[in-house]
Amino acid sequence: MITWSDEGALLAARPFGETSMIIEVFTPQHGRHAGVVRGGTSRKVAPHLQPGAQIAVTWKARLDDHMGSFTIEPIRSRAAQAMGDRLALAGLNAVCALLGRVLPEREAHLALYDRTIALLDLLGQSEVWPLAYLRWEQALLEEMGFAMDLSACAVRGVNEDLAFVSPKSGRAVSRDAAGEWADRLLPLPPVLAGKGDADNAQIAIALGTTGYFIEHRLMRSLGDKPMPVARQRLIDTIARQGA
Repeated sequence: MITWSDEGALLAARPFGETSMIIEVFTPQHGRHAGVVRGGTSRKVAPHLQPGAQIAVTWKARLDDHMGSFTIEPIRSRAAQAMGDRLALAGLNAVCALLGRVLPEREAHLALYDRTIALLDLLGQSEVWPLAYLRWEQALLEEMGFAMDLSACAVRGVNEDLAFVSPKSGRAVSRDAAGEWADRLLPLPPVLAGKGDADNAQIAIALGTTGYFIEHRLMRSLGDKPMPVARQRLIDTIARQGA
């Protein structure tokens, strides 16, 4: 029997048989990992199997490549922060959906795990959450090998008046260098390059650029997986709050 214990954020749960649930948990040491929770539909257990919940898990299986089973212990719920706040709920769903879509199974990503837990712990703080989410998406792209280089213009090497991002290279392009190609480039609002504060409208624009690389680079590298609908709901919510 193979067994290990860890803790993590619950990404998804779905029924399995009459009384069990299959859950996916993002853990620091074992990455995105799935397993069966026996009795997961019971009144005692089901309330703890909500997306975003922080849980301690013990996984057991006869062989390493088996689905295996989890026993869980709740650490803290994040449902209260999400349920009464449209932005928090949209954000929680987007984070869990994206991670469930792009993380390789059973592969540790400790730095991204730490960033994810810090982001989830900010749920309900609507003043800071959209910017924190943008930084998280940038960290996700970097962790998965698709980081943008926004330090200098890809054409002229200057670091002034950077206004666009090349969809091919992921590198910044200055306004002058863009010229007649500007309409084929992605916007580079200052907030995306880490400069200054920004309102939600600007953050939504920046998320359009990160979203391009998530959809057209990261997702395609995983077999052309579709972008989770939950992410667009979050962008729409951020944009409305910035209007």
